[in-house]
Amino acid sequence: MDARADAGPCWTTSAFGRSADTSPMELEALGEHLQQCQAGSRRLGTLQLAGQAVHGFVAPRFVSTLAVVVVLGGAVFLIL
Repeated sequence: MDARADAGPCWTTSAFGRSADTSPMELEALGEHLQQCQAGSRRLGTLQLAGQAVHGFVAPRFVSTLAVVVVLGGAVFLIL
């Protein structure tokens, strides 16, 4: 019987025997990445708030809004 088969899995890490702490360059890259993610999230959050505001205005006035869109569409169609 093979002794290595009974030893269980053999794990290796990317630290290769050194300390597994993060380097200052890795922390700086992570910080830059997080800033980019947060900036994108803010832009999407602003867009979402604007969409909610439009929806909040249009939803209770759906029939009136639909009538305005149809009238404007008809006017543009007649002008062109």
